[in-house]
Amino acid sequence: MKSSTRGITAIVTAFERGPQTIDTLRRIYACDPAPDEVIVHVDANQSRCESEIRHAYPEINIIKSEKRVGPGGARNKLIAAASNELVASFDDDSYPLDHDYFKRALQLCDRFQEASIVCAALFHRGELIEQDTPAAQWTADFSGGACIYRRNKFLEMDGYVPLPVAYGMEEADFAIRLHAQGGRILTSSWLRVFHDTDLQRHNDPYVTANSIANLALLAYLRYPASLWWIGFAQCMNRVVWLLRHRRWRGVLAGVRMIPSHLHAHQPYRKQIVAGRIRSYFSLRRTPIAETF
Repeated sequence: MKSSTRGITAIVTAFERGPQTIDTLRRIYACDPAPDEVIVHVDANQSRCESEIRHAYPEINIIKSEKRVGPGGARNKLIAAASNELVASFDDDSYPLDHDYFKRALQLCDRFQEASIVCAALFHRGELIEQDTPAAQWTADFSGGACIYRRNKFLEMDGYVPLPVAYGMEEADFAIRLHAQGGRILTSSWLRVFHDTDLQRHNDPYVTANSIANLALLAYLRYPASLWWIGFAQCMNRVVWLLRHRRWRGVLAGVRMIPSHLHAHQPYRKQIVAGRIRSYFSLRRTPIAETF
């Protein structure tokens, strides 16, 4: 009989993909030990997705949003509802690769108590899955679908800016704010998560448009005026990359939506001093190795 990992909640963000969510839950519950609490968020009132999940796991705790809040908004609700201080986060198509993932997560969080977030190594379809080596480093960024949050720190940070499509904004914004407040992110190859997607949804023109506007939003919300040129350069680099990869549908719409996008999210604006922004970019360029 399997045991449960006391003190860890697993959360899963779901939108339209009921079968994939069910497969992710199956893999989470197959871990030994399994987490002692699992919560799923179903976005945008997707009743079919909710029904499929409830049919497979009648006992599971499901939170719903009537309007689309995106992965960040979903995690805000999930982490607030969690009973445990440690919250292991997954997308509906990401799941642990190692059967003792939650045991390892607990050990890492105990070993590195100064870490506000512990992030796993993330692998996608077609990529070589590397060995689970006992190594770690302090990093600037993380993946929200492959990490463990400390709940109190997350709530202290007021969570994510809720965006229906969050590419380019969600984790980067949270990481910058966390860094500015002295929080730390540990990434370890001893934890491994598989993201079961070919990323084809990134070709959607709506996603393309938001990926541009979100970079402008990040600069507007967090960078002081003296560093807005960085935000401009990031937007231009994104546009050039999209055009080079023949993903021009949505580019013009993304540029046009910037003014309204910034205005709509003005209440979230809280600029960070230039020195902390520069420190964040320095850590992004050069992670700091940690003795495991």
